[in-house]
Amino acid sequence: MPIYNKLVRDRIPEIIIQNGKILQTRRLSTLEYQTELRKKLLEEVDEYLDVNENKAAVEELADIMELVSALAKQHDSSIEEVEKVRKKKAQERGAFNDQVFLESVED
Repeated sequence: MPIYNKLVRDRIPEIIIQNGKILQTRRLSTLEYQTELRKKLLEEVDEYLDVNENKAAVEELADIMELVSALAKQHDSSIEEVEKVRKKKAQERGAFNDQVFLESVED
């Protein structure tokens, strides 16, 4: 029997049961949940870094965005607020569209 010990999407237990399997889950405490969200984010970023095909990359980016949304809620915010902050920072400091790589700054 495989042991996973990881945060999964809400409907995963239902899908596993529909496939005729028996599973064991538990509800995480708030602190455990925050820790597991961060671990899951790292897992998804690693998966994104490992893909080379556009469709798979977009799938991984969608997973990352879902986690960013959940993490924003943990900080009493929302994905919409994160997006506002992103846009403000892009307006004030720029985005990453011009492919600028800073090598050095002379004092």
